[in-house]
Amino acid sequence: MASYQDAATPVHYTDPSLKPKYETNGFVIVRGLIEDADLAELLKASADAIAQTRKGDWHRCRTVGSQFPPYKPGTDFWGVQHVMHPDLGQTAFAKWYTSDRLVEVARTLLGCTEDRLQMELFNLLIDPQSHDFALRWHRDDVKADATREQEEAALALWTHGVQWNTALHEDSCLYVVPGSHKTPRTDGQRACSIKPEAPENPLDMPESIQVTLKEGETVFYNSNILHCGAYTAQKPRATLHACVGDTVGGSTRARNVLQHGMEWMEGDAFRGVLRDVDEQRAAQTQTQTQGKGRGEVMLNNLLQMRQGVTGDVGYSQG
Repeated sequence: MASYQDAATPVHYTDPSLKPKYETNGFVIVRGLIEDADLAELLKASADAIAQTRKGDWHRCRTVGSQFPPYKPGTDFWGVQHVMHPDLGQTAFAKWYTSDRLVEVARTLLGCTEDRLQMELFNLLIDPQSHDFALRWHRDDVKADATREQEEAALALWTHGVQWNTALHEDSCLYVVPGSHKTPRTDGQRACSIKPEAPENPLDMPESIQVTLKEGETVFYNSNILHCGAYTAQKPRATLHACVGDTVGGSTRARNVLQHGMEWMEGDAFRGVLRDVDEQRAAQTQTQTQGKGRGEVMLNNLLQMRQGVTGDVGYSQG
């Protein structure tokens, strides 16, 4: 258990132990990614996105009562979907997703060059207003009733993407089983994750720990690690929830990403947002961009992956 406690100790984003911790434990907590000015900007953008969702003006959302996509209609919410969508009007999210420090950490954890980074999902996890809510123990792209052999096969493929939660307020909602990104569930872990209901106490899961993030800290994790979330209506939450892939993975991440509905990313309006963000970054750093900017390259990698997928991808937990 000592090693697990060590794994939950935050490290600076330049710390050389970042990748070894991530590979060993399936997650790593990172500090120093957000500067004060960016934190204020993201808090403002998040507050607006949350307000639009709760007023019913933004319909791309995660509703209390629905753990996984497709999300059913509802009046209480635990997430805001697609925060980089141009119709939401918050360019701070695209700026953060393509920021230097974040991209460098993602590239380091994936072990790839920047030009291989594949744009994927960016959502916002929030506090429900009227109901506490929780997700069951799960792996994002492995079904609950998967056999041991199916789990082993899925885990072996799941090395071409990284997911993260960045807390804009202190956040203790995430629970994980360290090291479970490499090994199938034990009998005890299977018993705690086979049912569709969320656990009354997440720590009943053998070998699990609770992850606490201070304001501005980020946990990067392999999304096929055993994990769950517990959301309370009693404490504000605004946690940036996103993932990025490596093009080397081909279509292995297609279902996990495309199940959320990504067609809007093909439009000129979104490409325009990314160009504006890239140009602003170049102006601030007094650098010249040769060819397409970072955001557009990442987007093109996603669209190329999508074009290679035929038929309905279905749902990871459906």
